[in-house]
Amino acid sequence: MNRCQFVQDHQRRFGVKRLCDILGISRSSFYYWRRTAAARAVRQIAEAKLAARIRTVHQESDGTYGAPRITAELRDKGERINHKRVARIMRTIGVEGLRLRRRHRTTVPDPAAAKAPDLIGRDFTATQVTLSAG
Repeated sequence: MNRCQFVQDHQRRFGVKRLCDILGISRSSFYYWRRTAAARAVRQIAEAKLAARIRTVHQESDGTYGAPRITAELRDKGERINHKRVARIMRTIGVEGLRLRRRHRTTVPDPAAAKAPDLIGRDFTATQVTLSAG
């Protein structure tokens, strides 16, 4: 639950000033939050519709398209949208594109090659086990 939502839910009983002081938010922030609630609701509805379109484009591509290709598809369909917004919405709905990357193996040891000799001859075996009381 949002702190501002909490203030709105309990403002009749305790008052806005007291609740804002206790929760550590300014009253102007609360009133701004309340004033912009309608715009947030409209934006959430628009993002839900966009999420549905993103999901259909992703399913049409058999789950291979990522944010750049989905953005291009939506722009081809007449949608004015930014790739960052598409990527953010994809993250929120849990949709990912397919990544085809090869693993780079930098060192391949030759199994037939001779092992390097131990010229120093150090012995790393423990001679005594000590337990510390801590």
